[in-house]
Amino acid sequence: MALEAKLTQRQVQRLGLVITPQLRQAIKILQLPRGELDTLIHEELDQNPLLAVEAGEETATLPEEAPPASEEPAATSPAEEIDWRAYLENYHEDMPALPPTGAEDEDDDRYNLVENQPNRTESLTDHLAGQLRFSSLTEEEERIASLLIGNLSPDGYLQDSIEDIAVSAGVGVELVGQVLAIIHACDPPGVGARDVRECLLLQLRAQGQNDPDNPDPTLSLAITIVQDHLQALESRRFDRLAKDLGVTVEDVTKAVKLITALDPKPGRNFDEGEVHYVEPDVYVHKVGEEYVVTLNEDGLPRLKVSASYRRLLAEEGEAKAYVQEKLRAATWLIKSIHQRQRTLLLVAQSIIKFQRDFLTYGVSQMRPLVLRDVAEDVGLHESTVSRAVADKYIATPRGIYPLKKFFTTGLKGPQGQDVAAESVKERIRELINNEDPARPLSDEEIAHLLSNDNVTIARRTVAKYRESMNLLPSAKRKRIP
Repeated sequence: MALEAKLTQRQVQRLGLVITPQLRQAIKILQLPRGELDTLIHEELDQNPLLAVEAGEETATLPEEAPPASEEPAATSPAEEIDWRAYLENYHEDMPALPPTGAEDEDDDRYNLVENQPNRTESLTDHLAGQLRFSSLTEEEERIASLLIGNLSPDGYLQDSIEDIAVSAGVGVELVGQVLAIIHACDPPGVGARDVRECLLLQLRAQGQNDPDNPDPTLSLAITIVQDHLQALESRRFDRLAKDLGVTVEDVTKAVKLITALDPKPGRNFDEGEVHYVEPDVYVHKVGEEYVVTLNEDGLPRLKVSASYRRLLAEEGEAKAYVQEKLRAATWLIKSIHQRQRTLLLVAQSIIKFQRDFLTYGVSQMRPLVLRDVAEDVGLHESTVSRAVADKYIATPRGIYPLKKFFTTGLKGPQGQDVAAESVKERIRELINNEDPARPLSDEEIAHLLSNDNVTIARRTVAKYRESMNLLPSAKRKRIP
């Protein structure tokens, strides 16, 4: 069969934007928090000889001294601006964004400038090891004690069974139990317990060591309640406890007061290890009646392209190809950092504009906000906003918060407008803090009180918000006067 040339036509669907390694890098840089961005810049400075730091400058902006366009092939020259919208509309599934922000069940821990400073320097392990140095332990007992201490959770509980630890140490269970008893006698009381019951019993028995010949009847009753009636104690049925134990309700009340003064997490007041500092990416300062948003560029190098390598572009050979490759990488990195800073500033300014009342009056005035609101305000894709706020913090006059803290869903409020979920949570916290300890508010009663404030909320939603704030149900909040 003879070969012949002919034209054919076919329809092929292609994406409008071709993904490149440079564009992937730009998206990655947009998502980086302040500390990781600084690390990336220093790594690039080590790897790319064409990158340099301008003397006396410590802010990362687009360099004034950029290579002339003629020195870089036009076909490979990056665009002046990164088209976030075009990229993310076509490739938002290729580069995963943050999970949807503002979920009702999110309640991130609040941060403030004081809480960012470490106030504990000794770990629970060091605290216990220091006490055991004064005990007359054999070398084998010291080895077992080290295994036991290393097996404690941050709250001070023994995580593995003594049988497993005995197998790991190659010793008998009885010897491990003896060493564990020594740890039980250490400070803080209750450390090394295997469950809550044992933790409370260790603390109660430690109180009785002061005068073992004259035991306190209230203390003895408290030990009996914890040892044999802990479930009844959790249900707060003091009348039933009094009947089962053959004592008065007043006696049970005194014993319960003693129990509730104990610490069920004896290890939580110690340092858990390395202190991690939160470095804000954005600062908000109040100037007069306005809130001014600035980026944290302190110590961030101002990059430029080194002019010393430009002469190699006039030469032929491998040197020119190498310099062209590094020149493209350096130029794209500088543009990506500049675009990241500008995008982050725009997003932060928009968030502060929406949440101005929160900065002025507090959490009660936080308004509902979703990614779409900010995206439409600044003219960006929602996925761009999501990546811009990822793992980034903002320092405000009210403390340091994750940027995603300002995105929150809403509930129906007075006159039909939405009320931010964070505001509702704060109102629930206030109601519980101000309730009568002898008659705590149920979730149904809290929902009714909120409805009096024209906030439509279901009982199960109140329960979900309360649990997200680590607040106990009414049955466990009840206190006997």
